[in-house]
Amino acid sequence: MNLVPRVKAISPSLTLAITAKAKKMRKEGIDVIGFGAGEPDFDTPDNVKQAAIKAIDEGFTKYTPASGIDELKEAVVKKLTRDNNLTYTPQEVIISCGAKHALFNICLCLVEEGDEVIVPAPYWVSYPEQIKLAGGKPVVLETKESEGFQIDPDLLSRLITTKTKAIIINSPSNPTGAVYSKAVLQKIAEIAVQHGICIISDECYERIVYDGKESISIASLSEEVKSLTIVVNAVSKPYSMTGWRIGYTAGPKELIQAMSKIQSQTTSNPTSIAQKAAVEALNGDQGFVEKMVKEFAGRKDYMVDRLNKIGSVSCLNPAGAFYTFPNISGVLGKSDGGQSLGTSLDLSNYLLEKAYVAVVPGSAFGSDHNVRMSYACSMENIQKGIDRIEKALEQLQ
Repeated sequence: MNLVPRVKAISPSLTLAITAKAKKMRKEGIDVIGFGAGEPDFDTPDNVKQAAIKAIDEGFTKYTPASGIDELKEAVVKKLTRDNNLTYTPQEVIISCGAKHALFNICLCLVEEGDEVIVPAPYWVSYPEQIKLAGGKPVVLETKESEGFQIDPDLLSRLITTKTKAIIINSPSNPTGAVYSKAVLQKIAEIAVQHGICIISDECYERIVYDGKESISIASLSEEVKSLTIVVNAVSKPYSMTGWRIGYTAGPKELIQAMSKIQSQTTSNPTSIAQKAAVEALNGDQGFVEKMVKEFAGRKDYMVDRLNKIGSVSCLNPAGAFYTFPNISGVLGKSDGGQSLGTSLDLSNYLLEKAYVAVVPGSAFGSDHNVRMSYACSMENIQKGIDRIEKALEQLQ
């Protein structure tokens, strides 16, 4: 069978490969500690679950409009006003099957063959692949660890060409946990306005921030910036609803209408029951989010402190999300007595096979000098896992 070129251009997921290997080892009875989780380890709040049960009991189990129910669009509008100082109408909002689905629909609406989309690195693994699937070219903008992984506005300006269609920003960031400062966001906005390029703002981790940091939506800076910005978010991370698959987009009406057309011919509506649950998540008591973030903060501080005490590793203190992104440059080039560990994938395989700890290689995110470690797991597992990592790294020469 001859597959089309766009499928052949997509890179296999290193994250899934490591996860699959870890699962196989667990089935064999090996106690593997997993730091790969991209989802909170908390249960979905009871009030949200009850809203879904109520929807089932009331028979709300049929098709809905392809772009989502009005009640949920209105809840999104209220949330954006309340939390982000953004004013939209329900006609400027679409509900999708998760933020990943929303982002892909945006690529299909905006990106033509040969168009360029600027992607700051380290990046979430799906950004470049979705751009390629739409026929576009991801243009990687390198950020520096020494600058907190903030975007350099001068470099951004130099990367813009006549083919540039958009820039994707992700704050708080997966995988680095970086939160863009207002000053950096203002510079990005000025450049976008000057060149007339779109800003795709992935804000899925916006509620998960620490140490007094503030997550600012770039669309809130001015009406001119808002007109160029597409805001993407989801209930997945703040309400521990990853499996419910509800994401949403707010943006210019013509884009939302185009996304709705694509969605109507592909997935149709997001799950009816999950939409009702999402209404309760956005409108209901927000205390769950605060408790979860407080717990994450304690785990983060412990993990960062422990990692920085390992001589060959350094780790920035993330301002948001639930990942650390330790620099493992001091480990690369060392050997376990056999094969040399030359890449982040080599190190990830070594830690899995020798220490029974699963981490995600930084190369999956465009940075081979790092690995990603999630603290969306119990403190007991964090302690045990880092003990194992420390012992395994001590054995390298």
